[in-house]
Amino acid sequence: MAFDSKNFSVMAYANGFTLWNYNTSDALTAVEGTGYFNDIAPFSRKGDMILLAASTSSTIEPAVLAITDISSGVVTVSNFAKAAKSE
Repeated sequence: MAFDSKNFSVMAYANGFTLWNYNTSDALTAVEGTGYFNDIAPFSRKGDMILLAASTSSTIEPAVLAITDISSGVVTVSNFAKAAKSE
């Protein structure tokens, strides 16, 4: 599937930082891919964070993503939970 703006909302905003919430039936691996969040490029910033609940069938995959780059409308995210596990 693809990004669905109906499931994307602001949780908090302060000092140029936004905390977003996103729920999707897409797999976490799809959501983590470069370009999945391209639709939010015009109104998001590097350093914004996304609280994510991805679900496939009966499995829920929670994640905390950070927007690490926005270049020419292409949004790149990084998953904090995976980064912490690999250390």
